[in-house]
Amino acid sequence: MTQQERITEKLEQHFTPVHLEVVNESHMHNVPPGSESHFKVTLVSEAFEGQKLVARHRMVNRILADELAGGVHALALHTLDPEQWFERAGRVPDSPPCHGGEKS
Repeated sequence: MTQQERITEKLEQHFTPVHLEVVNESHMHNVPPGSESHFKVTLVSEAFEGQKLVARHRMVNRILADELAGGVHALALHTLDPEQWFERAGRVPDSPPCHGGEKS
């Protein structure tokens, strides 16, 4: 099972998401081809209702502790409740370009 599949499975099991996207963005960084070290996660769940952003991120980080302690170097987290997802028309910002060891 790939890191991307593990992340997806864990988040699906824990959060029962309304929407979930796990995108491997490792290719945008100075890492070997085929790496699974940088991910963008868009997670929409009722579990986030009434939670501040830092609490939401802590919830995700707790679930993915093994991955973060292993090969995952970075997670770009977009954690929304269903109302926020609707208000944003299902859109989240693009990840910024890598500034640490950019690819030539």
